[in-house]
Order: sequence, then C-alpha cells, then structure tokens
Amino acid sequence: QVQLVESGGGLAQAGDSLRLSCAASGATFSSYVMGWFRQAPGKEREFVAAISRSGGATYYADSVKGRFTISRDNAKNMVYLQMKRLKPEDTAVYYCAADKSYASRWYVPLLASESNSWGQGTQVTVSS
Repeated sequence: QVQLVESGGGLAQAGDSLRLSCAASGATFSSYVMGWFRQAPGKEREFVAAISRSGGATYYADSVKGRFTISRDNAKNMVYLQMKRLKPEDTAVYYCAADKSYASRWYVPLLASESNSWGQGTQVTVSS
C-alpha cells in the first residue's frame, strides 16, 4: 500500500499561482496512476487531475483545464500540481490519490475512487 503526503498548500490571492507536491512511499510508485482531488467546505470531494503511470498522459476536470498542470517524477516518487490563475472557487482541501488498477481508459479507476489510496490533504485558500 502506498503512503502519500501532500505539501505546498497555503493562502493565495486570485490570479496567483501555487504548486502542490505529493511524496509517495511504501510501494512501486511507477505502478500507480496518480491524481489530485479536492473538497470544498460543504461539498463532496471532486476530481481535479490525473496522470498516467509513465507521465505521458494527463486528464483534467473541465474546471481546471488550462490553469492546472499535473506532473510526476518517477525517480523521486513525487507528483505535482501546478496551479495558475487561481480563483476563489479553487479554495478546498486538496488530496493526492493513487490507484494501481488497470482499465482500458487508464484514468477511470482513479476517478471511481473505489480503491484509491489517499493523502491527508493540504488546504488551499484563495481570496478575491
């Protein structure tokens, strides 16, 4: 089972940038599809971005497409979320997620969240 620890959250103003990091340990990192989810106060956790095992493919929620970029470094067991042009509606706790299931569409098991491993989350607050 992979262990995940997020970092890099904090306070930002609308239009600012932040980069989140997620350190993975305890398993073969490159065997996991990785992703980010977020949960705003009073709302359900929602998908943000996913990256394939090799890092060669990415998939984004429409709400962040063009503003956020997910990347990974398999040599360092790290996954990142670069967030640009932040909006107040991006305020949430951001969670790193990992899934090692296989599917014809590689991101589907992660989005389904049935077997994800999760980090503890990091708070991102964006003021207007």
